[in-house]
Amino acid sequence: MPTKINDKQRKKEEPHHRNRHIVFTPQTSALLVIDMQEYFCNPMSHAYFKDSTAILPNIHQLITIYRQQSLSIIFTRYALLRTEQPGAMGRWWNDVLYDDNVMSHIIDALQPNPQEQVIRKTQYSAFFETDLNQILRKQHVTTIVITGVLTHLCCETTARDAFMRDYDVFFITDATASDTPMLHTASINTLSDGFATITTANEVCTWIKEMT
Repeated sequence: MPTKINDKQRKKEEPHHRNRHIVFTPQTSALLVIDMQEYFCNPMSHAYFKDSTAILPNIHQLITIYRQQSLSIIFTRYALLRTEQPGAMGRWWNDVLYDDNVMSHIIDALQPNPQEQVIRKTQYSAFFETDLNQILRKQHVTTIVITGVLTHLCCETTARDAFMRDYDVFFITDATASDTPMLHTASINTLSDGFATITTANEVCTWIKEMT
């Protein structure tokens, strides 16, 4: 028998929407596809988790409409050169994904077009020691739409860094994923309270269709 959820419980579990007054502007937005690599999305990888592939249709839906409207799309991939030290990341995970490993490649289902930027990063944040901020400023981007993996690590850290750099952040709850639902939900709830507008792939696509 289904458990009945009272209004008090529902209010506690639902994310805050204090930032709903922030207007989404497609023309000055960029779609960020974070670390959709073989390492996380290939069942042959020890780092694979099933929700990384479950979000593929929603990410593809966003990529399609962004390409149709000639809007900015930027992909990231986590990978170290053999000459780079893994540092705290390597010590924490006891694992290193190197650039020459085929598992570091972006999955075929989401292959970037030749004109689309692909940023290699070495930490959780896509802004850390990369050209991402300069690329966004050059394209006059003011709003970032975040998709990819993992919600509570690279996606959340990038969202926080984007907010601190004065970008409006829209975080796509059904186009991001963690290796456990608990971590995904906890991250979404935290971001919704002070860093990002939480939304869905369908909602963003609707906004783009209405405003372009």
